[in-house]
Amino acid sequence: MLKVTKALISVSDKTGIVDFARKLKDMEVDIVSTGGTARLLEENSIEVEKISNITRFPEMLDGRVKTLHPAIFGGILALRNEDHTKQLRDLGISPIDMVVVNLYPFDKLAYTLGHFMEGKEFPKGADESKALENIDIGGVTLIRAAAKNYRDVAVIIEPDDYDLVLEDMAGEGIRVETLRNLALKAIAHTARYDSQIYHHLYHSFNPEAVFPEQLLMASNSFRTLRYGENPHQKSMFYSIYPGIAEAEQLNGKKLSFNNFLDVHDAYSLVCEFQEPTVVEMKHTNPCGVATAKNLLKAYELAHKTDPLSAFGGIIAVNRPLDLATAEKISEVFMEVIIAPEFEQDALDLLCKKKNLRLLKMPIESPKGFEMKWIHGGVLLQENDTRQLDMDELKVVTEREPTEQELRDLQYAWKITKHVKSNSIVFCKENRTVGIGAGQMSRVDAVWIAREKSHGNSKGAVMASDAFFPFRDGIDEAAKGGITAVIQPGGSIRDQEGIDAANEHDMAMVFTGYRIFKH
Repeated sequence: MLKVTKALISVSDKTGIVDFARKLKDMEVDIVSTGGTARLLEENSIEVEKISNITRFPEMLDGRVKTLHPAIFGGILALRNEDHTKQLRDLGISPIDMVVVNLYPFDKLAYTLGHFMEGKEFPKGADESKALENIDIGGVTLIRAAAKNYRDVAVIIEPDDYDLVLEDMAGEGIRVETLRNLALKAIAHTARYDSQIYHHLYHSFNPEAVFPEQLLMASNSFRTLRYGENPHQKSMFYSIYPGIAEAEQLNGKKLSFNNFLDVHDAYSLVCEFQEPTVVEMKHTNPCGVATAKNLLKAYELAHKTDPLSAFGGIIAVNRPLDLATAEKISEVFMEVIIAPEFEQDALDLLCKKKNLRLLKMPIESPKGFEMKWIHGGVLLQENDTRQLDMDELKVVTEREPTEQELRDLQYAWKITKHVKSNSIVFCKENRTVGIGAGQMSRVDAVWIAREKSHGNSKGAVMASDAFFPFRDGIDEAAKGGITAVIQPGGSIRDQEGIDAANEHDMAMVFTGYRIFKH
């Protein structure tokens, strides 16, 4: 148990500090303070000893140097053993048992890891001089010193911990468990702070660079998940920037590891569309997508694509979810529903299913970067935000696509980008009719899409995320009645595919770029 007799307080966030300091004084704790914090406490009739009285140096260099002195750090870093205690006594230094410090919110003006990963622009008004002046030196050093000596010094960096510490102090003293948790939180705080500084300065010094030389990871929050992809795997979720972590959950159990993956993919896909659209997602692949004049019609069309696979999946919509659509959705077992809003009567109905997770999320296409862990490292790439330019399409067949086919080809291409490779998508009139996902051969993906269509692919178009290496994929599509194809092109056997399309009176266009998703 740590008995506190002297506390150093120097905070940027002054939330609750007056009340906390007053309660420390009531417990006969002496308070040492600096600058604005000292003034605030004195204005509230709380007696403090100024740092300058201990160091015998005034705050100098416009406040750049205040606490960096052996009289301060000796009192924090000294072990409470006979040797260190004697050294402090010989030098006239008093032990400091508590350090209450938080740092200037650098992320408010800086280009942080969150900004980088989210693809945000450099914060307006941010400049190098201002950033440099807001790099805390003394505060970080105080925090690290106290955390290093956590057995004998309590370090507090968040106002939320004031009550916890006071509760311990009201007993026999601050518990070792509390001291350890405070120290860990403090070390994470300074690590995050350093990462913010690095990413800001790197971007400032290298404005044309896409990626930083070092990727310094520090999360804003975390949550323990029930398990990972399977019950025998432990898992966590770490939040780096606002996104799914900020979604408002209105009903249901906590999101699982697999839920998070599916939510991300369903949300990313539905954000591609402006008109009322419904996405049904299962195991990170869409099993149905449709756009219509209203959500109810869109849902009916999307669900029609593959109702068997949709069971136990996730639904994402890009309009407020209304009662009629909610009633139709509730006929089938679903894990999660994502919407920008839920109309109250729809919410009341869906909340009767206690395990159905309802997420309220604004519709905003994810930008920035995506990360994938591999054995021994991290892969980082830009999010695929490229949009199809219809003017750049190259018609390679004898027959040009009709206007309706062009619209369907564009629609199918948007969806294909969100289907695991090798991916094939059949679409007709703003809806999917068949999807072949994640196959090792492209012709198998075409065959699956045709089988999944249950005969509804006649007159539909086909999108492929990469080129056809042989003509067999085109021939297989023709068996399902596909009339037009969109693909990147670029195979050494492109002409074979073009010949096949001509033989089947198909129109075919090349985009010139692929859209793999592994």
